[in-house]
Amino acid sequence: MAEDPEGGGEKTEDASSKKLSKAREEGNVPKSTEVVSVFVLLAGIISVNASAGYIYNNLLSVFHFNFNFQKIPLLTHLEVVRLLAFHTEKFIFICIPILLPIVLVALLSNVSQVGFSISWKALEPKLSKLNPISGFKQKFSSRAVVEFIKSLLKITIISMVAYSSVKAEFAEISLLYDYSIGQILLFILKVSFWIFIKVCLIMIIVAVLDYAYQKWKFLEDQKMTKKEVKDEAKQAEGDPMVKSRIRQLQYEAARKRMMADVPDADVVVTNPTRLAVAVKYDGSQMDAPSVLAKGAGQVAENIRRIARENDVPLVEDKQLARNLYSNVDIGGEVPMELYQAVAELLAHVYKLKGKKM
Repeated sequence: MAEDPEGGGEKTEDASSKKLSKAREEGNVPKSTEVVSVFVLLAGIISVNASAGYIYNNLLSVFHFNFNFQKIPLLTHLEVVRLLAFHTEKFIFICIPILLPIVLVALLSNVSQVGFSISWKALEPKLSKLNPISGFKQKFSSRAVVEFIKSLLKITIISMVAYSSVKAEFAEISLLYDYSIGQILLFILKVSFWIFIKVCLIMIIVAVLDYAYQKWKFLEDQKMTKKEVKDEAKQAEGDPMVKSRIRQLQYEAARKRMMADVPDADVVVTNPTRLAVAVKYDGSQMDAPSVLAKGAGQVAENIRRIARENDVPLVEDKQLARNLYSNVDIGGEVPMELYQAVAELLAHVYKLKGKKM
């Protein structure tokens, strides 16, 4: 179990979204270099396989060029320049179709893990990095030990795969002296290709395990103590943006409840388009009529729409609508000075419905 170095107790609580966001801003995100390595290796294999004929022809021309150059007893300055230019050109032509996909895939595999974000904080110089004691601790941390063991296992496994692949071709290797330059090149490409395929399969397994470990390790490192959770909650309560968001959520919840009560209203008083107030009266449960919902603008339009959908009468009374909207809260009772106007309105509605007050 992780412990807080400042003595705040054990880190048993999952990291909050705020802490994870802060870690991301600082460039601290779960990322597996093995995943990048696998994609780069796959891109390399596919690129080499796709451009095998092109690479073969260029390598063959290099061999022929060099063998012809060996026949020249003394190289002049111009011939040396021509030799260097030829090899540079061939090197670039051979590398471009392989390196371009590799670079692109490396970038995409990084972005797919951490998203497209640049953290300048991660690039800021820190004096703690120059501290030999902290540097020594990092070299022998659990993460460093895991990375060392992982690298050792990879080197061992890849060496074994390469050795077994070459050993399987010993019989043909002993006959290479009878082969032409083209045949030797094809043999080298064939053996190399299958070594890369086998290594890639192993690396995929390593990458999956490493990514799972890196994700788990990151979440473990980001865990918080109970005290940190409480302190963060207290800070959030005082944050104006959080307060504003809470008020907004409360308002939206209240409005949803208000709209749900509109079908229960006896009448909706309108202004006629700007205001709408839903009123209900139940003599067996209420001392006075109450306002179930009210609103202006779009909210008023929604109240009118719900009323029409549920056969709640809409009555236009500009003055009463304004008075109810201004003087009565949602869920509040109609004040005494408005009793007469509301009673007359309800009596009219009940008469139309054939209902008694």
